[in-house]
Amino acid sequence: MYAAALRIRHFLILGLAAIVFGNAHAAAGNDLDQAATAALNKLYAEAPATKALGEKAKAVLVFPEVYKAALLVGGQGGRGAMLKDGKIVGYYSIGGVAVGLEAGAQTYSYAVFLMTDEAVARLKGAAGLELGVEPNIVVLNAGAGANVSTATTPSDVYAYVFGTQGLMGGVSLQGLKITKQSS
Repeated sequence: MYAAALRIRHFLILGLAAIVFGNAHAAAGNDLDQAATAALNKLYAEAPATKALGEKAKAVLVFPEVYKAALLVGGQGGRGAMLKDGKIVGYYSIGGVAVGLEAGAQTYSYAVFLMTDEAVARLKGAAGLELGVEPNIVVLNAGAGANVSTATTPSDVYAYVFGTQGLMGGVSLQGLKITKQSS
């Protein structure tokens, strides 16, 4: 029984590594541009308050597909595009590790609204942006954020999770890091 569980765990970890590293090397360009724009429009349709937030934001970073898998130890990763004034101005990757009582696999979309020039500068910096570590970041599920505005919860950065597919359960300690891609 233990050997079978260990094989399943190794399989999930190897599968996750293939997804994350394969996704990290995926070609940037029109496919990612179109996917990011479509994902942002989907968020605006599902949570209309986010459209007003997007209009106030200095930039919006959209990850159309983030892949996550875990069996006690897990990880997640994806690629995204930054939009400023409706135009793609850069490409970013997101990745993270989770440790705890968690199992499953899922994909989701992720939008990060950068409300200040300082938040944009921090993201463009060499170290990137660490969600779960940085101060003044509000992370919401798109459905739960219907009544959130910059007046009710002022922040430098708002992050929305939406379009979740798959099954993931448990409790874990995790963090995400966003870094700028060279291309």
